[in-house]
Amino acid sequence: MLRGPFLDRNWMGQNEDYDSSSIVMLGLPFDGTVSYRSGSRFAPEQIRLASWGLEEYSPRFDKDLDDVNFHDAGDLEFPLGNTYKTLDVIQQNVEDIYRDGKKVFGIGGEHLVTLPEIKAVSKFYDNLAIIHFDAHTDLREEYMGEEMSHSAVIRHASKIVGPQNIKQIGIRSGMKKEWDFMKEHNTLCHKYSDLDVLKGKNVFVTVDLDVLDPSVMSGTGTPESGGMQFNELMGWFEYLKNFNIVGADVVELAPDYDASGVSTAVATKVIRELLMVI
Repeated sequence: MLRGPFLDRNWMGQNEDYDSSSIVMLGLPFDGTVSYRSGSRFAPEQIRLASWGLEEYSPRFDKDLDDVNFHDAGDLEFPLGNTYKTLDVIQQNVEDIYRDGKKVFGIGGEHLVTLPEIKAVSKFYDNLAIIHFDAHTDLREEYMGEEMSHSAVIRHASKIVGPQNIKQIGIRSGMKKEWDFMKEHNTLCHKYSDLDVLKGKNVFVTVDLDVLDPSVMSGTGTPESGGMQFNELMGWFEYLKNFNIVGADVVELAPDYDASGVSTAVATKVIRELLMVI
């Protein structure tokens, strides 16, 4: 008999028992509609490995991962080349999580994976809202004739929750029509209190890591200069403690574009801190 111990490829600090957990971490390794640099499908595995370089304790939130009670379910397996079937697989599995009385914490993968999560969560929660961190508006109706695109994910999600229930943070790139949409529906936030209209609602938080400046997060599919520093993002996370968060995801790390591994380490810490909030 082998004695071990053996390396664990799951996230550090997880509850190994699904049934007794309250949050389920779900790897979503899909990047089939990426419009610039692909590779985010490799993020969930790399993030899990990098998690072992972090402490389980967050000084900012004075909280330990043991207090979060999350279970790492691993990565879903997707049919290569079939976007619609992939989205169905995500939705079905997220529905199972909520049917079991738990919350999802998705790790992408590209941003389109958020759409089936929202579809699933909307079946279990009324009065659903979205807080969206990103460099890009993601409000297109389609991209190069393709309706299902990571460039359109928030526009499609707005048809589920209503544009009045979406708040966007860190946006600095998009088409004029998308900026007009944000102005019409007052989705863009400039200060913490802009989020207060969502208090009392059930909130899904989605974080596209390119909200961070490329000097912090170079390993992403569509880097955009002029972004947040890490501690700015953490300030928003601290404010989220005042909201009823019913699910979250972190997407768009493309680890191979940063050979230093720093982007993966940053993404991993973003995930740890967001876990402390939900």
